[in-house]
Amino acid sequence: MLLFLAILLPLLGAALPVSAAAQAGPVYVIPVNQEIERGLQQFMERGFKEAADMKARLIVLDIDTPGGRVDTADALGKLIRESEIPTVAYIRGKAASAGSYLALNADKIAMEPGSYIGAAALVDSYGNHIEDAKLVAAWKSQMASAAESSGRNADIARGMVDANIVVELPGLDQEKEKGQIISLSSEEALKVGYADKIASSTDEVVEWMGYSKADVFQVEHSFAERLAAFLTNPVVQVVLLFFGIAGVVIEILVPGFGVPGILGITAFALYFFGNYVAGFAGNETWLLFIIGLVLLVLELFVPSFGILGILGSVSLVAGVVRAAYDTSHAFLSLGIAFGAALVVVVIVAIVFKERGVWNRFILSESLTSDKGYSSIRDRSLLVGQLGVSVTPLRPAGTVLIDGERIDVVTEGGFIAANTPVVVQKVEGSRIVVQQQA
Repeated sequence: MLLFLAILLPLLGAALPVSAAAQAGPVYVIPVNQEIERGLQQFMERGFKEAADMKARLIVLDIDTPGGRVDTADALGKLIRESEIPTVAYIRGKAASAGSYLALNADKIAMEPGSYIGAAALVDSYGNHIEDAKLVAAWKSQMASAAESSGRNADIARGMVDANIVVELPGLDQEKEKGQIISLSSEEALKVGYADKIASSTDEVVEWMGYSKADVFQVEHSFAERLAAFLTNPVVQVVLLFFGIAGVVIEILVPGFGVPGILGITAFALYFFGNYVAGFAGNETWLLFIIGLVLLVLELFVPSFGILGILGSVSLVAGVVRAAYDTSHAFLSLGIAFGAALVVVVIVAIVFKERGVWNRFILSESLTSDKGYSSIRDRSLLVGQLGVSVTPLRPAGTVLIDGERIDVVTEGGFIAANTPVVVQKVEGSRIVVQQQA
């Protein structure tokens, strides 16, 4: 009997379907758990490249995002569609707005219980709906095209964008009314064909696709990418701009400390570094910042009637704004930072007014008598000295004493020219002489 089983079991194993066994090969999981912007684009491009280099058999996009930039989503959608490696979008939490576009470009969609997909209406950086008909039509077309590429109902994708259309939701026995934006829960998405699987974990998704969870590799953010994510946080950006502006201005106006200047330049360097690594800033932003800083310094020493100062300020602002992820947010952050820095700079300038750079251009010394200065020359040493009248003294005139011509007066008498005289007394600037006896 045992011998019979030993022969039968290998035969039964050989007869089992190949699909029952997990396929071999690495599976790469790429987290999409932030706003969709250029920083995420660089990270995902690196993840797809690593997966291709390692000959991965499957890429799982672990999605939980509120959306983001449409242009970046378009580039990432193309990256997903053109990937030679099969892709699965696993929605853990939400795939809102541009996040739903990424999910629709994947070959399969799995969703965690309680997650949702949709709500892809166009909004600006302040959350206000964009009413531009051309932009809405273009984005609606992109969403519909992504849905069709994976065999899904394109009308539902349009209804995720446009509140002004009516869309039937097959499987739910209802329709989206005018004025509503479609957002589907995991259960609803499964019923209307916008999800292929409800799974509680990434491992469950990997096993559902027929691969072993033992071969799963998680793509991690590098230290520089994590640092950039921290440095590009809106609150951190405001703090960096505050320290940058306050530090540099204090060092220029109240030189000699060193610490404010170092702190300011370091803060600006971190601001540009974070945006550069995140993919927001290019080399031109560094150049604009350096040019602006140099022009502001030159304004203090080169008379330009404010032209250098204006150009420097414009260059600095342009560098800061161009380096940012969003222009409107950049202006807001810059305004808040500038206002706070201005208060600090004024306080420091008042406290350390005697060290201010303005002291180089303002005459602050007073030539007072207590410091040994006098506007009247001391002539008291002339008393008793002899001289010769150069002009007649009637009673004022000029005498020559030790080779120096001096204006003098007499007590009222007349003294002819070339007459020997002697200094009788000195009263301030009044020198009194009389004829030598």
